[in-house]
Amino acid sequence: MNYLNDIIQGTIGWFHFTTSVMAMITGLVVIFNPKGTIFHKRVGYVYVVSMLALNISSFFIVNFGGFSLFHFFAIVSLASIFGGMFPTLQKKKNWLGYHYYFMSWSVVGLYCAFWSEVGTRFVGNMKEFWWMVLLATVLTAMIGGIIINKKAKKINL
Repeated sequence: MNYLNDIIQGTIGWFHFTTSVMAMITGLVVIFNPKGTIFHKRVGYVYVVSMLALNISSFFIVNFGGFSLFHFFAIVSLASIFGGMFPTLQKKKNWLGYHYYFMSWSVVGLYCAFWSEVGTRFVGNMKEFWWMVLLATVLTAMIGGIIINKKAKKINL
């Protein structure tokens, strides 16, 4: 039974990794290209599908004996995706601003999660190196916030 569990966890892990790389690439492409174009919409939908698959697959990965902080942030990530897509589909007042901010912060959150993943998988003992993950995450969020606000001014949000 352990062998089967290892195969399942390995398959889910690779799926999670693949969808995360796809989301990281498409997220950057959407952020650094013109908004509202057909290209933006197509790549954006690939990003959304990748993020949904990434977040859903995260609930099947158990590294810390059950529900962890990573799972909590997967829920936050799902909320940001839905928060960015619902206004787009409904097209109500101020929909563009909601879409822009939720989706942009979704990408920033994805990159913050990347640093946490790198820290837990490759750095080693998190008891000694937690501050590196925290620093990388805070810097990523700060840089992301600067880019988001600068672009928001350009598109008059």
